[in-house]
Amino acid sequence: MVILTKEQQKEAANTGLWLPQLERDACGVGFVCSIKGTTSSKIMSDARTMLERMAHRGACGCDNDSGDGAGVLTAIPDDLYRKSVKEQDGSDLPPLGQYATGILFLEEESYKQAKEAFQDLARACGLRVIAWRKLGTNRECIGEEAKKTEPLIRQVFVSADYAESDPAKFERHVYLLRKQAVNSMTKQEVECYVCSLSTSTIVYKGQFNTHQLFKYYDDLTNPEYQTHLALVHSRFSTNTFPSWNRAQPNRILAHNGEINTLRGNINLMRAREGVMKSKHYRDDLQKLFPIVEEGLTDSGCLDNVMEFLVRAGGRSLPEAAMTMVPEAWEKDDDMSTEKKHFYRWAAMSMEPWDGPALLAFSDGRYIGAILDRNGLRPARYYLTDDDHLYLSSEVGVNDIPIESVVKKVIF
Repeated sequence: MVILTKEQQKEAANTGLWLPQLERDACGVGFVCSIKGTTSSKIMSDARTMLERMAHRGACGCDNDSGDGAGVLTAIPDDLYRKSVKEQDGSDLPPLGQYATGILFLEEESYKQAKEAFQDLARACGLRVIAWRKLGTNRECIGEEAKKTEPLIRQVFVSADYAESDPAKFERHVYLLRKQAVNSMTKQEVECYVCSLSTSTIVYKGQFNTHQLFKYYDDLTNPEYQTHLALVHSRFSTNTFPSWNRAQPNRILAHNGEINTLRGNINLMRAREGVMKSKHYRDDLQKLFPIVEEGLTDSGCLDNVMEFLVRAGGRSLPEAAMTMVPEAWEKDDDMSTEKKHFYRWAAMSMEPWDGPALLAFSDGRYIGAILDRNGLRPARYYLTDDDHLYLSSEVGVNDIPIESVVKKVIF
């Protein structure tokens, strides 16, 4: 594995045999959650163990210390952020749910320009930036190759006067800002990668191996980091040019496998843009295009479309996942009639994104996983008597006393 700068990647795409549109991921994925929604630091501790035991599912660089990527998606640790923002910025955060936050990957040279551009875009979307937070990081724990492309990392918090009175409108405008930030700054050639921007979840990721993620971000080992869910990912890219941005989880999902119908899926999504309408976004709908952003892996394209269906399409996360990645339902005699009717309807609204693939996903309200109809990327889960659920692409990632297991399923 070789890590290239953004300029070197462009040169390789233009002069070499590498085709960015053919990039694939084959990875380790899993999550830990409380099915009762109870927050604790144990969730983070168990997620760390799960991730570190999937080291064999991630690639390593030529320096033997730079990973293909690792990350974790969790619920927003409100108490931790509230205290930290008050100490750093002197600002008081609104109540949880009335602000959105996300981690941004920036460049030292264009940081001020990106910050001003982001704030301008926020105002144009009817939002205001209430704070910027500098994260505590430890670059000494990462590999030499990863250090060469290490971004400037900042966390942003945004809110609006109507966040409490009209939360649905606030959510729409947050998504509009996220898309605008990527599309607008790409055109301006200003580096600004938004790992996530949400009122309910946060993503920490980077060019790490599985043992470096929790050492790099100070937040992740803070005992005040309380969450009811944690989704982890260890990346093995089946291409030679990984990057900080391509680490997973993405904004709403983590993916093990590949999408082999990708070109057709992307083309059909672009074709639909010409006939799409929205009673909520109205003329602003055009600002969400392209739905599938340029230069993404198959996992990134999946994430873009699932995010669009949830944020702009008004679908629940399970509905969006089942629409994009249906089971082999037609000849399944054990499947309910209602479920078959759903899949028949979904088949008329969107073509399947076929793998083999295992998807784990969360929007803070739901967390789940699904296999595509090929069924070649199995997973298993355990439900314990303390109402914790452990799902992963391997067995043995957590030490769970057998007497505490209420249910276990391989699918």
